[in-house]
Amino acid sequence: MRLLVTRPQAESERTAAALRARGHEAVVAPLLRIEPVTGTAIDPQSVSAILMTSANAARAVAAHPRLADIRHLPVLAVGRQTAEAARAAGFADVVSADGDAAALAALAVGRFGARAARLLYLAGSDRARDLAADLAPHGVSIETAVVYRATAVETLPAEARTALAASGLAGVLHYSARTAAIFVQCAARDGLIETVRGLAHYCLSRRVAQALHDAGFERVLVAARPDEAAMLDLLASS
Repeated sequence: MRLLVTRPQAESERTAAALRARGHEAVVAPLLRIEPVTGTAIDPQSVSAILMTSANAARAVAAHPRLADIRHLPVLAVGRQTAEAARAAGFADVVSADGDAAALAALAVGRFGARAARLLYLAGSDRARDLAADLAPHGVSIETAVVYRATAVETLPAEARTALAASGLAGVLHYSARTAAIFVQCAARDGLIETVRGLAHYCLSRRVAQALHDAGFERVLVAARPDEAAMLDLLASS
């Protein structure tokens, strides 16, 4: 199948390679531009661990001037890809929740809920879940440091528009609720909404799929687990 990948550039390239390894073709169409925020204050004092819900946070903090001050801290990562990015940034003690933000919150509670810990959340400017609210009832406090921003594109990339206009795609991969919503908006703005409604849409979770259901899309499939392995398995079973 020829598939459209809507993740930010670095993630899209990795996903495209995984698709090609399985015999698919990939058209990379990043719908978010990731920019590091290096001026954010980071205070490692009294911090027990670091939380990361995106590999973008790991890549962004690698350029932060306070990296050396926090690299000794353990990292709780939302999934394997985020964990790999954290290790690549120089963090040695990294554990993956192998799930979504809810799984990460559960991991944090399991590790630190009994000792009233303070955790440092390296986050993006746009966040889908309030981890502080999830953890506060368990005695875990969160210090949030915004280390990257994700800016939405206003139109689909040219290669994606060309492929869609030529009916050259079988489906679209959606990894976040925000990019799914941006995809719908861009397709409508580019006059391609009816074209994309006819495609298969593969979603990381039900929350990701909601924006597509709201837009009237019918061929929406959801992975059994919120990770890329499950997404690729979904392609094989569809």
